[in-house]
Amino acid sequence: MAMATAPPHVLLYLSLVVLIALERIAELALASRNRRRLLARGGVEAEPGHYRFMVLLHAAFLAACPLEALLFARPFLRPLAASMLVVLAVSTLLRFWVLTTLGERWTTRILTLPGAAPVVSGPFRLLRHPNYLAVVLEMFALPLVHSAWVSALVFSLANAWVLKVRITAEERALAEASGYGVAFAGRPRLVPSLGAR
Repeated sequence: MAMATAPPHVLLYLSLVVLIALERIAELALASRNRRRLLARGGVEAEPGHYRFMVLLHAAFLAACPLEALLFARPFLRPLAASMLVVLAVSTLLRFWVLTTLGERWTTRILTLPGAAPVVSGPFRLLRHPNYLAVVLEMFALPLVHSAWVSALVFSLANAWVLKVRITAEERALAEASGYGVAFAGRPRLVPSLGAR
């Protein structure tokens, strides 16, 4: 399908994916700046081995969504697209809530400040890893805006494996550097419970 003759919904979907990709690039720049500042303050980076795979996974995801929609002529289903756009908006708002809550302590790598109290405000009142919940929601919703169900399935499963490795490493590092275990005892990891404080 030539881009000049592509239906408007295809062009809008491509624009959405490009917009999200640009947002990710800006986040990587912010994360890099925060990383340098944290390291200068005595921050310690933990278990960086999986980071490159995580970045490649996210880049492949953003490429796969429009490719599947275009190459396999996935249908644009208005009710599905509308509901997935709502989920995508929720994931974006949650991501920005995390960014503003953590401030200079937010980064895409596992970095701790030994002795610094864990952040327990904002979305962290509800669960341990709100940013990862935002990623889970995005990897499910963005492909399905244009019925790219293979991308939704494959990347959600791959992301589940990455998050298993990542959360284990992150919680271990936080427990060693601060009172994370006590501060987050009983708090759910990814899904807020009705009884969360």
